[in-house]
Amino acid sequence: MKSKTATLIEVAKLAGVSTATVNRVLKQQGYVSEEARRKVEAAVAATSYRPNVVARGLRTRRSSTIGLMLTAITVNPFFVGVAHAVEAAAIAAGYRVVIFNHGGHEDYERHGVEAFIAQRVDAVLFCTAASPRNVEILAAAGIPAIEIERSSTPSASFVRVDNYVGARAAIDHLVGLGHQRIAFVGGDPGLYPQDATRRRSVEEDRLGAYHDGMRAHGLTPDPAHIRLGQYYDLANDVSGREGRQHAEALMELAHPPTAIFSTCDILAVGVLQALYKAGKRVPQDISVAGFDDTLAAYLAPQLTTVAQPVAALGRHGFDMALAAIESREMPNEIVLATHLVIRQSTGPAAPTGSN
Repeated sequence: MKSKTATLIEVAKLAGVSTATVNRVLKQQGYVSEEARRKVEAAVAATSYRPNVVARGLRTRRSSTIGLMLTAITVNPFFVGVAHAVEAAAIAAGYRVVIFNHGGHEDYERHGVEAFIAQRVDAVLFCTAASPRNVEILAAAGIPAIEIERSSTPSASFVRVDNYVGARAAIDHLVGLGHQRIAFVGGDPGLYPQDATRRRSVEEDRLGAYHDGMRAHGLTPDPAHIRLGQYYDLANDVSGREGRQHAEALMELAHPPTAIFSTCDILAVGVLQALYKAGKRVPQDISVAGFDDTLAAYLAPQLTTVAQPVAALGRHGFDMALAAIESREMPNEIVLATHLVIRQSTGPAAPTGSN
């Protein structure tokens, strides 16, 4: 039977069971005795059986394919982590994933969406959408859309993390080490849109946590210590330029900070580069904390950072997509917890006057 494509009936006949039993084993659904399971698995191996995806799609009107729209997988390891988790969850459920990167361009994203529709994908995950109009195109085509990290339209289900709590934990940690002059290096709320479902952005959450955390400890943020901009340049991949420029400006101040909270590990990379060039020791002279926990463990010193549950974001995103495909109920929004990972880049504030 290895000379041609084996059928489900042939597998069942060789195993001495019904085709329904073979289906239960292949789909990992329903009860099957251990003896029957072993026989089916042996028959599948002996015949090199592969399910007929086309035939199954004709019966179920599904392609068993998920589209994954990413901003830029080569720029930020965050997107790599999400993609890996989505793919692992999809494979376990018998689905395949088609990935498209829009690079921040609405027209590229539109092209990818149209390609997904042409391929008859069963659902599309966005991380993150360049335009709400492209997400709505899928709704018009009857294809479920799920948004990860950021929400561009209320019509799509949404999974995100609690950015406020994570950023507040970083500020509390730095203040607990005796730091009072804490700088904030992060995304500018004016450059990034608010989530459609809650009318607040990731950037507003993180900046708000900084202000609230400082005030809660009786500290008044110095406006000169707040540096806002973009996280990185999509056109130039990861260069660390944005973080370097912010740190250089902070070090030129008459009263530079003793700690810097960078709300992205990529920004923190540039901050560390600038501090190294300036001859500053981390954390002896200045502490640095990040956000994401993507590059953090690979830096020197290893970076204290707020860890996003990247794998969980991908898994929950796929679960929401699968629920929509199968018409099962699922929360329209899921919020995952972050946690602070303390490493070697943060330490006690240097004595007053020493820096």
